Amino acid sequence: MIFIACVLIYLAIGRKFEPLLLLPIAFGMLLANLPLTGLMSEPPSATEPGGLLYYLYMGVKKGIYPSLIFLGIGAMTDFGPLIARPSSMIIGAGAQFGIAVAFVVATLLGFTPPEAASIGIIGGADGPTAIYLTTRLAPHLLASIAIAAYSYMALIPLIQPPLMRLLTTEKERNIEMKQLRTVSKLEKICFPIVVSIVCILLLPSVAPLIGMLMLGNLFRESGVVERISDTAQNALINIVTIFLGVTVGATAVGTEFLKPKTLGIIALGLIAFMFSTVGGLLIGKFMCFVTKGKINPLIGSAGVSAVPMAARVSQVEGQKANPGNYLLMFAMGPNVAGVIGSAVAAGILLSLFG
Repeated sequence: MIFIACVLIYLAIGRKFEPLLLLPIAFGMLLANLPLTGLMSEPPSATEPGGLLYYLYMGVKKGIYPSLIFLGIGAMTDFGPLIARPSSMIIGAGAQFGIAVAFVVATLLGFTPPEAASIGIIGGADGPTAIYLTTRLAPHLLASIAIAAYSYMALIPLIQPPLMRLLTTEKERNIEMKQLRTVSKLEKICFPIVVSIVCILLLPSVAPLIGMLMLGNLFRESGVVERISDTAQNALINIVTIFLGVTVGATAVGTEFLKPKTLGIIALGLIAFMFSTVGGLLIGKFMCFVTKGKINPLIGSAGVSAVPMAARVSQVEGQKANPGNYLLMFAMGPNVAGVIGSAVAAGILLSLFG
């Protein structure tokens, strides 16, 4: 496990694979597997203290850290492209296809429904949501699911382009999309309020994630709490990322992590992520057909919720086909829709198996 931790540290520093979270995860794994430290030890009695990481891990176990991460994501995210083109929600929904596929495959392989649901959510490419759901349904799988989720998020520039080229034609990749309409400030302020009311009334279990995501966005768009918005976007999310990463990594103790089941989870996570990309692309192709070539299907791959990396990949692939093609803002619509979609998917799974 110490060797695996060192490899992950190399990937974070040397290869820059999602370093903001992979580095603290890897070092947390290193600390937890050094003998005699007791950093993750429970308090032996009411009068004796437990390990430092044991107490910090309570933020993961109680769902505090993932929700605070969503607060920061909301404060950093512009929902304007989604508001300007609401049909992006369809792509965001289609890009959750991999969750269903991985759930079915995992169930057939002998995982329990709660375990299969936790594995499937990797397909949403949303690390905080994967952690939030897993701590409630299958906490014993947290380390492998978290590492798989963030690893595949980091590998988006390698995993998605071959699928994008396989499922789209040269003509489709050349499509230039028209400029989005201007979204008013009133629309941007009303959006997080309306989404919170609708989603939480339909799925109360998703309230911590959706509620914090939309609160952060309201901070951003209101224009009256710049200091709070800046704190959520920078200091708060950075502090929480440290605690989340180190404590998630610390759950990867060798006796639990080094099992064949872990390799199975990592493989199923890749299946989930690939099928989510495929689902988004197929919806993108369908919308291209319906609109008679007005939508470039490449933006479909951005329906996974890795913001803004997946949108950037759509932009890069579009420019390879047509150097004058600028898809980034159009891809941001499905991208932020994917954030909402993965949270809603987690809420549904939690309602069914929690």
